[in-house]
Amino acid sequence: MRLMEDLSYSANEGTPEMDQTVSLHSRFSNAHQQRKVVVVGYALTSKKTKSFMKPKLEGLARNKGILFVAIDQNRPLSDQGPFDIVLHKLSGKEWRQILEEYRQTHPEVTVLDPPDAIQHLHNRQSMLQAVADMDLSLSYGKVGVPKQLVIKKDASSISEAVGNVGLKLPLVAKPLVADGSEKSHQLSLAYDKYSLQKLEPPLVLQEFVNHGGVMFKVFIVGEAIKVVRRFSLPNVSMWEVLKNAGIYHFPRVSHAAASADDADLDPCVAELPPRPLLERLAKELRRRLGLRLFNLDIIREYGTRDHYYVIDINYFPGYGKMPEYEHIFTDFLLGLVQSKYKKRTTY
Repeated sequence: MRLMEDLSYSANEGTPEMDQTVSLHSRFSNAHQQRKVVVVGYALTSKKTKSFMKPKLEGLARNKGILFVAIDQNRPLSDQGPFDIVLHKLSGKEWRQILEEYRQTHPEVTVLDPPDAIQHLHNRQSMLQAVADMDLSLSYGKVGVPKQLVIKKDASSISEAVGNVGLKLPLVAKPLVADGSEKSHQLSLAYDKYSLQKLEPPLVLQEFVNHGGVMFKVFIVGEAIKVVRRFSLPNVSMWEVLKNAGIYHFPRVSHAAASADDADLDPCVAELPPRPLLERLAKELRRRLGLRLFNLDIIREYGTRDHYYVIDINYFPGYGKMPEYEHIFTDFLLGLVQSKYKKRTTY
């Protein structure tokens, strides 16, 4: 933790950006030892900054002794700060290399999260492997992943490949790369095998699981878990599979505007997954993935009470859409620093 005299200013004060950053660095270094402050440097896309760095979050953080400071991507990271925590969601090999070098030279700084661990979620082939390996089956539920097939090239061979592994129609097609772009969130529903050659590899094909048109978005912030309902694709009957043909394209299915929390739903569909099941799942995935900031898209197989599927995992999701995210996130940041401080004092 840093010691600072005043928290009433923001990182946007001052005139030219370079002077502003140098001024902030000077204030960090020369601050009077009157108040302990957690300094969080953040490197986010402009879209993520707008959705996450809201005035309410920054105000609450300030009151709790947390200061968010924008990282200048045009200056060496080691010349900025000093930081207690670095929060990031930027893509690119160059940025990953910068962060890895920074982690090596600044072991006292917590980087959320390790770049190499995040990379596993950028590929839908490896994304769900941790869930599949767990094969989680407890008294209050079973969690798995839909049967899937990766197609890296040659769309003309998709139909044959689907037949060889025994995937059942309809099939959900998703881009293989999950990098947070709008394209990576697009999906299609294929009703017949002859239309599969119209798809564009590289992609992942998943068996469609009827789930009552409702998906559970499970937000994970460290050990904290928050679940919200979102509308999803409706059930598909066998009659519809036989009647329909072709590929149906969908935009981003789960969105804040598609909240199902206040909808009049069938209780069997609306019931949230058991808390103990989610806690066990989140704990195992934090350990296996090496991540602390992610969310799970989970569906319950229609007609069952306890059979769940994880269909997607996203790093640093849209926390701005999560109820009470400001309190949850600031408590998480404080807990990180306090935990690290306790470890230091025990040696």
